[in-house]
Amino acid sequence: MLRKSIFARLNNWITFTLMTIVVLTIVIASTILINFLRKEEIKRVDILVSALKFQQEVATPNLEIQALLLQIYGSNSTIPVILLDKDDRIIEHKNLPQDIENDPVKIVTLAKKMAKSYSPIEIEIAEGNKQIVFYDNSPLLNNLRYSPFILGFFILCYFLFSFWFFRTIKKTDEGYLWAGLAKETAHQIGTPLSSMIGWMEIMKLEDPDSEGVHEIEKDIERLRTISERFSKIGSVPELNDTNFNATIQGNFDYLKTRISRKIDFSLHLPKYDILVPHNKILMSWVIENLVKNAVDAMKGEGALQMFVFERNKNILIEVKDTGSGMTKQQARNAFKPGYSTKKRGWGLGLSLAKRVVQEYHNGDIKISQTEVGKGTTFRITIKKG
Repeated sequence: MLRKSIFARLNNWITFTLMTIVVLTIVIASTILINFLRKEEIKRVDILVSALKFQQEVATPNLEIQALLLQIYGSNSTIPVILLDKDDRIIEHKNLPQDIENDPVKIVTLAKKMAKSYSPIEIEIAEGNKQIVFYDNSPLLNNLRYSPFILGFFILCYFLFSFWFFRTIKKTDEGYLWAGLAKETAHQIGTPLSSMIGWMEIMKLEDPDSEGVHEIEKDIERLRTISERFSKIGSVPELNDTNFNATIQGNFDYLKTRISRKIDFSLHLPKYDILVPHNKILMSWVIENLVKNAVDAMKGEGALQMFVFERNKNILIEVKDTGSGMTKQQARNAFKPGYSTKKRGWGLGLSLAKRVVQEYHNGDIKISQTEVGKGTTFRITIKKG
C-alpha cells in the first residue's frame, strides 16, 4: 500500500511538472515568435522605403543599382504595401487581397485602415511633393493574433488540470489514511478476539448449554464480522454473493432485534429474487451504517423503512426515516471524511459506505430527500449487470 502511494504521488507530480513546462513553453515560444516576426517585417518595410527614397533621389541610377532596387522591391511577397501621393492617388500597391486589387476606392480605404495599425512613412520628393507608404502585417502575422486566445485556452486547461491534480492528491491521501486506519483497527480487534474465542471454547466445555455462552458466542461472531469488514477496506473484495434479497433480509433481521422497540422498522422486498454480484459483508456494513444513522436521527423513536426495487436496470435500496432531517449544508457534507453532526461521531461511517458502494460495487449513494424536522431518505443505486 505504501509503495503504491509513493509511486502514485510520483506519477502525479511528474505529470503536473510536464504540464507546467508545456504551458510555459507555449507561452514563451509564441511571444518570442510574434515579436520576432513583427520586428522582421518592420525591418523589411524600412528597407523597402529606403529603396524608394533612393530611387527618387537618384535621377539616373546605373543598371546594377536598378537591379538591386528591383530585387528589394520583389523580395517582399507577403507584406501588404500601398503607395499613395499626397492627394490619395494610387502610385503602387503590392500583396493586397485579390478582391480589391482593381478597386481604387477600396485600396484607399484599406490604406487608411492600415494607418491605424502602423504610422505611414512619408517620402519627400522634388518640388515639395511627397509619397506616403502604408503597410500592415503579413497574413501569417495576422493569423497569429489568435494565439492569445489559444494560449488562454491552454492556460485554462492547465488550471483545470491543476485543480483536478491537487484534488486527486487530497482524495488519495485521505483514501490511504482511512484504509490504513481501517486495517489497523482490524488488526487491533484480531488479537483480543482470538483470545476470546479460546476462552469461549473453555466455557463451552464447562457448560455447553448456558444461555450466556450462546449470547457471548453471537457477540464474538459479530466482532469477527466487524474485523473482516475493516480488513477489506483498501483491498479489492470479491463480489461472490448474488442473492441480494437474502443479504438485505439477513441484515434487517439482525438489526431489528438490536434497535429500540419504539421504532417501527419495516422492510419491503420484491416478491422475486434479485440476483446481482456483491460482497455480502461490505454491503451489510453499508446498510447497517444507514440504519444506525437513521436511528440516531430519530432519537430512538419513529418509523424506519427499507425499500428494495428495480428501475432502469438498476437495483435501488432506500432507507427512509422520520428523524430530524438535515440542512442543505449538512446534506452536502454528509459523506465527507471526518464530518459528523453527532458529538461522539468520528464521521467515518458514511464516508466508508460511499467508498464501498462507489469503488467496490460500481454504484452510487446519495441523499435523495431530506427536510429538517421531517426525516431523510438515503438511496443506494447499483447496476444490475
